[in-house]
Amino acid sequence: MAPKPIKFLKQPTSEAWIEQAIAHLDTVLLDHSHCERKAASVALNLMFRYPSHRKLVRALTAIAQEELEHFERVNQWLDRRGVPLAPLSAPPYGAGLKAQVRRDEPERMLDLLLVAGLIEARSHERLGLLAAHCPDPELSAFYRGLMASEARHYGAYWTLAIADFDRDTVNHRLDELATVESELLATLHPEPRIHS
Repeated sequence: MAPKPIKFLKQPTSEAWIEQAIAHLDTVLLDHSHCERKAASVALNLMFRYPSHRKLVRALTAIAQEELEHFERVNQWLDRRGVPLAPLSAPPYGAGLKAQVRRDEPERMLDLLLVAGLIEARSHERLGLLAAHCPDPELSAFYRGLMASEARHYGAYWTLAIADFDRDTVNHRLDELATVESELLATLHPEPRIHS
């Protein structure tokens, strides 16, 4: 049975990515640590950029806290597997999406929320694929346990977007950004990453 499509994503992840990720689980786990840290940073940066938006600040405080908790949990897995924390080169995914963010407000705010939501949606999908294909049952269960929070996060970014912007405007821009997101993943990056 084919997996259920993830809301907001134009294209599902390729089989090639699944094979690459499973063959390099330690690298993917290390990259996952970096992703959780970056996700917390994105939430914090949005709070600093838009401090007068009380609803946004409240929602993103919860997301940042949860992302930092996940960062710690992934780091525990790295310790357990004897993988040291180390820098990794970034695939073009994040920079490619960031390049789509418009400079002027209020469009910038909308784009930042939607880009963050798309990244969380892709994370949700890929953690689910890791859970389904990981040969280590405990690590598989760990990935499965994170999926719900990733879904909650991309839903939260969507909810924040439609709270401040017309739904048709949000849907149109989301469609544009989701097309770019899929194009960025159309060619498999040679180095295994969560978003490659």
